[in-house]
Amino acid sequence: MKNCRPDWDSYFMEIAQIVSKRSTCMRRSVGALIVKDKRILSTGYNGAPTSLKHCIDTGCLRETMNIASGERHELCRGLHAEQNAIIQAAYHGVSINGAQLYSTHLPCSICIKMVINAGISRVFYIDGYPDDLAHELMNESRIVLQKVVMQEGTAVRSQQSGASSENSKNRINKFKVRKIRFNKK
Repeated sequence: MKNCRPDWDSYFMEIAQIVSKRSTCMRRSVGALIVKDKRILSTGYNGAPTSLKHCIDTGCLRETMNIASGERHELCRGLHAEQNAIIQAAYHGVSINGAQLYSTHLPCSICIKMVINAGISRVFYIDGYPDDLAHELMNESRIVLQKVVMQEGTAVRSQQSGASSENSKNRINKFKVRKIRFNKK
């Protein structure tokens, strides 16, 4: 029997995509999850704080004010997926120090600062985000950043995230993980 199980990175990234479907943002649906030792610790999607109206109900302030993506993050009623995942872990008393973040999008500068201080060691993402400061902060940090490329067929992972074995070549995965940068300090 052929083994069609996804590798761990593909598995977690697919879950992040499912989490993004709960998003209430009118501009971009983002999902994130925090994982440690192959266990999901928390999830988050972008949307308004608990018990408050969502942008899909009130309209998008950023659209009304013509604010470009990646600018003036404070002018939004919603929290980002990464923020909600970190907050959910804290709310339930779950340590995320040394964990990995799987996000459908590269975190913005505000989220990157939270990721750094939360002790998250690695960030996987599919799509970029137009925030130059986020890139600068990542370059200064010790966090490993890996872009995940969607593709049909077998996932080919970078040496940094794990060498491919004969067994993994027989798996059918949707993602290719490629190392973007590794900064040792």
